[in-house]
Amino acid sequence: MNENLTATRANFVTHLECSLTGERYEAGQLHNLSRAGRPLLVRYDLDAVGAALTRDDVDSRATDMWRWRELLPVQHAHNIVSLGEIETPLIPIPRSGGANVLVKDEGRLPTGSFKARGLVMAVVMARELGITRIAMPTNGNAGAALAAYASRCGIETIIFAPEETPEINIREIAAQGARVYRVNGQIDECGALVGRGAAEGRWFDFSTLKEPYRIEGKKTMGLELAAQLGW
Repeated sequence: MNENLTATRANFVTHLECSLTGERYEAGQLHNLSRAGRPLLVRYDLDAVGAALTRDDVDSRATDMWRWRELLPVQHAHNIVSLGEIETPLIPIPRSGGANVLVKDEGRLPTGSFKARGLVMAVVMARELGITRIAMPTNGNAGAALAAYASRCGIETIIFAPEETPEINIREIAAQGARVYRVNGQIDECGALVGRGAAEGRWFDFSTLKEPYRIEGKKTMGLELAAQLGW
């Protein structure tokens, strides 16, 4: 196991905040949207992070997603579920893009897309907060990533996909361990089913931005870019 996953984790989260009104919400508790119906954002004591972490510290660590632990919400290392979230490379494409164009190859991540970043963080925090059953609407990639990580740590996962979702995506989600259902409709209808079940207490709603932590995983792409491009 990577040493980053076993180390004691200093946690710098101060609170969660409504992205519209700035209303504060307590960290360490279950939340979906704010009272204003907007996504919640995780806030950190950045002065304390700056005092505790240097660029040299970051550079000395394994180049995976968890090197940014001071800027992530996970408090207890034993809750981390990892499938090998590497720092994805920057690939020059001079023939098609020009001398200064780089592509960040997120296909190197587990399950083959950037969705792994967000879903691993959301699942880790679900585990930390005691969630045992989750549901989400998906067109494909997100459902596969969620199923892979949730199955890894024993969280029951239910996925609703539009009827037109390609068969290969449906099979991948099922192979990763989720219960997956085709819905006679589009992604909105799938989301409505997830929301209805959450309101009835059947599961926790993992729809995009309806839990606060998927964006915390995705932001690591930006942190990696900062380091890869020399700060």
